[in-house]
Amino acid sequence: MSSSYDRYKRQRAAREIARENISRRGRKPENKFFYNLKMFVLTSTALCLAGFVALNLYLSSLPPIENLEDFKPNIVTKFYSEDGEVIKTFTAYTYDKVELKDVPETLQQALIATEDKNFYHHHGYDILGIARSSIQNVIARQAVQGASTLTQQLARILFLSNERTLTRKIKELEVAARIEKTISKDQILEMYLNNVYLGAGAYGVSAASKIYFNKKLSQLTLPEQALIAGLPQAPSVYNPYHNKELAIQRRNQVLKRMLTMKYITEDEYNKAIKADVRLSSVPQIYTTNKAPYFSDYVVREMEKLGFEETDIIHGGYKVITTLDSKAQEKANEAILNNMRAFGLGGASRQAAVFSFSPIDGRILVYAGGKNYGESQYDRVTQAVRPPGSAFKPIVYAAAMEKGISPNDLVDDSPITIGTWSPRNSSRHYRGKIPVYKALMVSSNVCAARIIQDVGIRSVIQLAKVLGLTTPLQYDYTIALGSNGVKLFEFVRAYGAFANGGYVVQPYAIERIEDSRGRVLYRAGKAKSSHQISLKTAAEMTAMMKTVILSGTGTAANIGKPAAGKTGTTDDSRDAYFVGYTPDIVTGVWVGDDNNKKIPGLYGGTVPARIWKDIMTVATRDLGDRDFDYPEIELTNYHKGFGKPKVIGDDENPSNEGRTVTPAEAPAVENNSEEPASAPTASTKEVSPTVETKQAALKPQSAPVPQKTTSKAAPIPMAVPEGMR
Repeated sequence: MSSSYDRYKRQRAAREIARENISRRGRKPENKFFYNLKMFVLTSTALCLAGFVALNLYLSSLPPIENLEDFKPNIVTKFYSEDGEVIKTFTAYTYDKVELKDVPETLQQALIATEDKNFYHHHGYDILGIARSSIQNVIARQAVQGASTLTQQLARILFLSNERTLTRKIKELEVAARIEKTISKDQILEMYLNNVYLGAGAYGVSAASKIYFNKKLSQLTLPEQALIAGLPQAPSVYNPYHNKELAIQRRNQVLKRMLTMKYITEDEYNKAIKADVRLSSVPQIYTTNKAPYFSDYVVREMEKLGFEETDIIHGGYKVITTLDSKAQEKANEAILNNMRAFGLGGASRQAAVFSFSPIDGRILVYAGGKNYGESQYDRVTQAVRPPGSAFKPIVYAAAMEKGISPNDLVDDSPITIGTWSPRNSSRHYRGKIPVYKALMVSSNVCAARIIQDVGIRSVIQLAKVLGLTTPLQYDYTIALGSNGVKLFEFVRAYGAFANGGYVVQPYAIERIEDSRGRVLYRAGKAKSSHQISLKTAAEMTAMMKTVILSGTGTAANIGKPAAGKTGTTDDSRDAYFVGYTPDIVTGVWVGDDNNKKIPGLYGGTVPARIWKDIMTVATRDLGDRDFDYPEIELTNYHKGFGKPKVIGDDENPSNEGRTVTPAEAPAVENNSEEPASAPTASTKEVSPTVETKQAALKPQSAPVPQKTTSKAAPIPMAVPEGMR
């Protein structure tokens, strides 16, 4: 019996074990799945709770949303000159707080259609818009589309910065949601219309209406409203004063969106896109700005550094610039006084000045016109005007690089090259004269013979390595400055003559500080590149000294070592004087915006006088030091030879006395080769030392009779070529 019972117990135990094994095998996958799911849920919940707590702690640092109706922009960003003078304080032209009912409905619709078409249907942020822009940005692999609602933009304007970070975006979304809970949609729209920055110092649509069109809001036409509505995205890019064509394109985009949303009819759209843009002058916009053109340039440079224009205006930055406030003040005064004395009135009669240090690149004077209120067009960096004979130093420098000497002879007599027959403007010819004298009196026929001898290609390539980016026609006439240049680039090129052959990049900003005094940016050493030999720089300087001492530029004589060149185009449509001391290069342009004739205007008249007035002040603390160049002897004999070389006497000059057609040199504009005899360009952070300069140019042992140095008394001259 006992044996049977034991057997029963063993069998029962075996069945239990088998049943347990079967149960385990069947449940194992199910238990593992639910276990993993449970752990995932618990972990996710914990992370969400931690994130929620962290987010709330983070958002607790947000500014309080209160007293929104009383908000007014806190605009304290200031630009300072190098000597500590405030040259620009960013303040709104006016802060007319208008009620929504006083803003034309079509202007409201234009802004909504452009900036936030779902404005009345979201609660501060547009989820679909965020998703759509995220997809577009992922596809493009860069930020090509934004998704900020009007409320989010208002949050940035009132409480936040424009930094592009995830944390700022989170703050923006939360602040936008709080604003939506605090005030109504109409109040949000009204605040936005009153506070959005619209460029040119305009905060709000009322200020923009006055600045751009000198009108009340109620007087704006549909095209004008659309232009204003297109500005918030990029006020500086679409500023009609600076980029009229882009402003019109943007305006038409706004009108198209209004048509799509059925805010306007097809007829209204077709009529509006054909409308011209007629801007106001509004001279009182920048009454507190001592250097408005320069300030605009500084803003553009800050944007290149990553600052957004709206943030520049609202950021409370302290921007230390390179400007010489006293020289700038004298430039503004000299332009007005000399042009008035010469009878150059009217808005189209203009002048521009650019001055910088050829040693370290600091921009010292910058005037893009005679009256910023009348015209915001920047003639320093935007205008492209032919320099006339002021281009000749580049031709002569190309000749020096090929071994021609200032003392070689060139035939100052009529010449025909192909179909071109240049003439001296005075019709006065001197026969064979030294090269330096040809430049001193600005002989046109001598310049033609020199470019014929050295070649068009050499001149164009030298112009390019000196930094001229405007197109130069492959033609002998470029010797007389027939192609347009930008004053900024042209003056920079002259810097190579003043600094031993080094081209230095001008810069405007020394330092940027935030409202707490923390340095956000500090300028490094200006980039420079060696483009012409020291010998050429010294020879060109010696020759251009004679222009001021005895040539066409005597009106620019400041009583201390200086060199320069006059320039006048046909019919006196443009007149230049570009000159330099060892420390400062300054260029002056005078002309007519409409390219009309100005009888009696030459580079040696108004431009030279403006230059003298400015440089007298700009060099006030620099003494009378001369250039750190070895002495260049100017004589009637070729240095080192018994008799002078006569330019043009070669049997086979470089271009064989004929006009070269563009087909013979199709790649010149894009050819990156340097002039044949030019040194290889090398980028450096510093300029050459005096010792380096002295070693590079050793005096030759050959005796030179009847020598005249560049420091001697004025050389007798013939009648200048029309003061060119």
